[in-house]
Amino acid sequence: MTHSELLQNLNRVREKIAGLSHGKDVSLLVATKTQSAEDINFLISNGVTLIGENRVQEFLSKKPYLKLDSCSAHLIGHLQTNKVRQIINEVDMIQSVDSIKLAKEISKRSQASDIITDCLIEVNIGDEESKTGLDVNLLQEMLHEISLLPNIKVKGLMT
Repeated sequence: MTHSELLQNLNRVREKIAGLSHGKDVSLLVATKTQSAEDINFLISNGVTLIGENRVQEFLSKKPYLKLDSCSAHLIGHLQTNKVRQIINEVDMIQSVDSIKLAKEISKRSQASDIITDCLIEVNIGDEESKTGLDVNLLQEMLHEISLLPNIKVKGLMT
């Protein structure tokens, strides 16, 4: 896709958001899976302030080339506990916390790095087997347990 096409698509999405948001504050997160650092930087230079990457390794390989001074980066894909140490302190938010085990690992690694990691709890509200996420019936219990952990802050839900 050319930069001109990327800009046309971005502007089309912005227009739709403006038409549907009814004055509410809406943030556009641009998913960057399989996109080049050059294309991502082009979008950032055109006002994108929030990007989301699905895979830890893909984000880490692109990050040195990204101009993130005015842009937040989120991990939006499934996160395995063995990858937490690699992503802590690399993104502004982890949007895919789907277990207490994962939350405890994020807390542990965040505490060791002396940071607080913002997270969203991923909930599988459709109870779809093909989707990751916490069973909605376990949400209250999980929120309570995570609230007791240091250095991790739940900012909302990702469903």
